[in-house]
Amino acid sequence: MRSYFHAGLCLVLFTVLLMGCGSNEGNVKQGGSSSNQSDIIPSETTLAKAQREGSITVGFANERPYAFSTPEGELTGEAVEIARIVLSNLGIEEMDGVLTEFGSLIPGLKAKRFDLITAGMFITKERAEEVSFANPEYSIGEAIAVLTGNPMDLHSYEDIKANPTAKVAVMVGAIEVEYLESVGVAETQIVKVPDQPSAISALQSGRVDAITMTGPSLQAMLESAKDANIERVMDFEQPVIDGKSVRGYGAAVFRNDDNDFREAFNSELKKLQDSGQLLEILQTFGFTEQELPGEITTEELLK
Repeated sequence: MRSYFHAGLCLVLFTVLLMGCGSNEGNVKQGGSSSNQSDIIPSETTLAKAQREGSITVGFANERPYAFSTPEGELTGEAVEIARIVLSNLGIEEMDGVLTEFGSLIPGLKAKRFDLITAGMFITKERAEEVSFANPEYSIGEAIAVLTGNPMDLHSYEDIKANPTAKVAVMVGAIEVEYLESVGVAETQIVKVPDQPSAISALQSGRVDAITMTGPSLQAMLESAKDANIERVMDFEQPVIDGKSVRGYGAAVFRNDDNDFREAFNSELKKLQDSGQLLEILQTFGFTEQELPGEITTEELLK
């Protein structure tokens, strides 16, 4: 009887021992060690998941010319089309857009409502505390147009300031009024007009010697006017206000933990810029060489 009991006890103990050895199968503990590392499956990154599925969800704010939906429901815009090619080159062929108010884009990205922002968002230090920007895909600053040949040789707001007889038209309430006043352009030189078409008319009639607005806006007005007697000053020098250039830079936006995705995006974006394809896309939406980002990186902008 004792021998049967002893044998049975040994069998039970042996069974329990075997169960104990196999009780952690399939579990991986952070910071722990494992005798079989090949069983550990790392978590899938946003990029890897998008490449596996061939699609990704992007957030946009329906703002022309950066990202907007056409009347037919097609998602387009400079930021969208740049992202479309970059993502395609990364093996991600489909983009699903989520229309979001501009102020909700970053919260939506962080909440994983979408995995990428394609809205031409300006790179700022405040935003960079919450999210991660790709390198800039475009830049926007101020611009001026003058009579063809630039008879007064105006290439900056400083040039307007230096010539007391020069007059510049600017829309009422526009930020350019502050910029002109900040660099010292006299009030008597600033002709305020009710809207952008009125600025064009003032230049055409000779009431002013220059007009000013942001680059894409000016370009759109000139293309609409189709007047060979006026031209954009392509070597315009951006005003410096309080020691800083007013030029802004826009880029795609990622979550902070998607570094591999951002770096892969940057690599393809650089190829687009080097090939000239980036400029071609920008020109489709009213941008010019003046709006190319140059060689500056997001890291340099955030210093």
